Amino acid sequence: MSEKIKHFPGEQLKNIDVKEGRVPAVRHRPDVKYLWSTGIAMSRFLEGLKKGKIVGSTCKKCDRIMVPPRAFCEQCFKPVDGYVNIKDTGTINTYSASYVAGDASRIKEPILVAIIDLDGASEGMGIFHLLGEIDDWKKIKFGMKVKAVWKPPEERTGAITDIRYFRPLQEG
Repeated sequence: MSEKIKHFPGEQLKNIDVKEGRVPAVRHRPDVKYLWSTGIAMSRFLEGLKKGKIVGSTCKKCDRIMVPPRAFCEQCFKPVDGYVNIKDTGTINTYSASYVAGDASRIKEPILVAIIDLDGASEGMGIFHLLGEIDDWKKIKFGMKVKAVWKPPEERTGAITDIRYFRPLQEG
């Protein structure tokens, strides 16, 4: 069954023809809004942050409390058993002082960041966050106790930035 292809006369367009306006063209940038689900576990975490709480998920089989929460335990691959509130205090696991800003420009005062092992979460469950209220970054120590400094409730949006930073706890 052989069909004959009909030939239509004309010229093949080139990119330059469109760029230089020799052919009609419409340029349009749609104003599109997107919504997506963060999933059950992360939604609970973000809702908790908006309320000034840090939420973790529990796995009774592995006896673990995971932060940020997960829907499944990555060790035994079973769904988590539930969700719990974790303290907003913790210990500095590791830290860094950066003299480079987010736009790669050099800065005079360093940005201080750390992985914080939160009190009440299982070992190795840390969150990455800013450190603040530190006069001299060279005084930061591994194992230093810290506490979250929260935005006021009316400024919280349900984001990790609802915690402004972690500050050192006074020892003693």
